[in-house]
Amino acid sequence: TTGYIVQAAGFHFPGMLSKDVSFESLSGMKPFDAWDAVPDGGKQQIIGLIFLAEIISESSGTHYTKGGDTPTIIFPPIDFSKVDDATLAVKRSRELNNGRLAMIAIMSFVAAANVPGSVPALTGSPMF
Repeated sequence: TTGYIVQAAGFHFPGMLSKDVSFESLSGMKPFDAWDAVPDGGKQQIIGLIFLAEIISESSGTHYTKGGDTPTIIFPPIDFSKVDDATLAVKRSRELNNGRLAMIAIMSFVAAANVPGSVPALTGSPMF
């Protein structure tokens, strides 16, 4: 969700994404148009990395939705807060809920971009 908003606001990396596509040219497009402009090789790398991360996290022991531990790819075993385990568990649960809320938000962006007027709060926004 954050990446969608940042890209739609026109922020971008300097330089070239490929020989033919600059990051600046992508930032001038709507998010879905920018995805379409990414070369197929780049899309394959992005999807392949996501697929690999999913395979690694989903194949490790008992699944977290069935009582297993939350994958460390989601929550690395680094704790800078120095809080007790119970507090850390509550914070991780809240973070998962925030992730679910972010998924709902991105779907509203998708709806607004594809069905005019479907999200009244976003009607008239140049991002959509």
